[in-house]
Parts: sequence; C-alpha cells; structure tokens
Amino acid sequence: MAAPKKTQKRMPRRREEFTYRGFTIDELKAKGINELLPLMPSRPRRKVVRGFSRGEETLLAKVRSGDDKVRTHLREMLVMPEMIGKTIEIYNGKEFIKVEFQPESVFHYLGEFALTRKRISHGSAGIGATRGSKYVPLK
Repeated sequence: MAAPKKTQKRMPRRREEFTYRGFTIDELKAKGINELLPLMPSRPRRKVVRGFSRGEETLLAKVRSGDDKVRTHLREMLVMPEMIGKTIEIYNGKEFIKVEFQPESVFHYLGEFALTRKRISHGSAGIGATRGSKYVPLK
C-alpha cells in the first residue's frame, strides 16, 4: 500500500518593501547625489564622481520632468533612484526596447536591460552533417 501524498499548501509570497542597504526607494529619492555616494558600489560611484556627460544630464532632466516617452542610446547611464517606476526605451543596436525600472535595478547600467544579442536556438543537423545521417532515407 502506497503512503498517502503530503499536500503542502503554498502560502502566497508576501512581497516586503524593497530596501537598498537599509534605505527604502523613497528615502533614496530624497537624498542628494553626495549622500548616495557611500551607498553605491565602486564602479557606479566612480562614474558619478567623474561626472555625468551632457547627454546623461539631459536624460536625467527628461526623467525628472515626467516625460511619457523617453528614448535613449545611452546604455552606459546608471539607473538612478528617480528612474524607478518610469518606462524608458533603450536602444540595443537595432530597435528600442521598453524597460520599466523596478527597485532592484537601482545603480545598474541601462545596457544591462536591453540585450544586444539574441538567444540562439539551433535546429537539427542537416543531411550529410553527421555520419548517422548517411542512413536517413531521402524522400
């Protein structure tokens, strides 16, 4: 006789409020750039210390103004806290990819969210490609 199966009830995942190094997104948005520097990882911190380019400043100004349609080629721009919740179209070399930024994406680069290469899925080998295909009957 088989043992009865255990039915395990799954509890719905409770999503807690996202915090980045102990700060909520609203607290991060309220901080200035100089107050954010100690919280950033080293590579983004170096980029901010060296200064944003003119194009990156323009992109930040567009995001802060509340533009509905923001398109950019600046894949090296950082996701700043004020971009969270906004939708930005990022160029991947061929087309613009719409990306809505989640709190987990703070201080990542825009290029990480618009991949430049497609995933490859190989088909089956053609006739004559392998030794085994020698015995496949041709129609």
